[in-house]
Amino acid sequence: MRVTVGSPVVPAVDLVIAAVVACLAGVINSIAGGGSLILFPTLVALGLPTVAANVTNSVTQWPGYLGGVAGFRREYVGQRSRLIRFGLVAVLGGTTGSILLLTTPSDAFDLVVPVLVLLASLLLAVQPVLTRRLEDGDAGPRRDPAWVYVALFAATVYGGYFGGALGVILVGVLGIALHRLKLANAFKSALSAVTATVTIVVFGFFGDVHWDVVAVAAPGNLIGGFLGARVATRIPVRPLRILIVTFGVAVSVYLFLRA
Repeated sequence: MRVTVGSPVVPAVDLVIAAVVACLAGVINSIAGGGSLILFPTLVALGLPTVAANVTNSVTQWPGYLGGVAGFRREYVGQRSRLIRFGLVAVLGGTTGSILLLTTPSDAFDLVVPVLVLLASLLLAVQPVLTRRLEDGDAGPRRDPAWVYVALFAATVYGGYFGGALGVILVGVLGIALHRLKLANAFKSALSAVTATVTIVVFGFFGDVHWDVVAVAAPGNLIGGFLGARVATRIPVRPLRILIVTFGVAVSVYLFLRA
């Protein structure tokens, strides 16, 4: 396992850029999702190695997930047992993904990350279709199927390893399993927060986290998430989604050529 003694100091101008982009990522996460698709490549462009950019991005996004949990608190009434079961799966999955990231060669991540960025972009592109289908199939509560635990474990392993568009994956899995889209959204926020908390612990001790970037970018992400929630009903989501997906595909091509 790679233990980081210290990271080089990021220039002040780069910190300002990271904070601004993190704020924008928070806005995008609240409106359409996919904020990581702009923050992660920005950190790479600022000179952070891909693994360091990924772990720093993961830690930076954490406050926004907590805000989502607070916003859905009414949906969790009567769901304590399910929250515990699904949360334990997320802990195991997030831990596995985080350890995989830190114990596999960085060259391997450089080869895989363009595919992951492309996958996250495509998932974001089809999210409206997925959401409509889940709304059409909305029904009353049912017993949790066994396969949902396997699917959630796989999703949170991905979340611990990379995490872009994790929310889209979780909404898809939970929407099909729970047959209640609003509840699926609430659990998506909770499980994303659990996975992010696990990555903070693992990456905080063993990852190459640039804490100076986190110090300015995490508050920016939180502020952006709050602002995005306030203006979400006024901004057209479709053009923003198209822009993010196009940018994500371009980033995946760039990372592929870079690798």
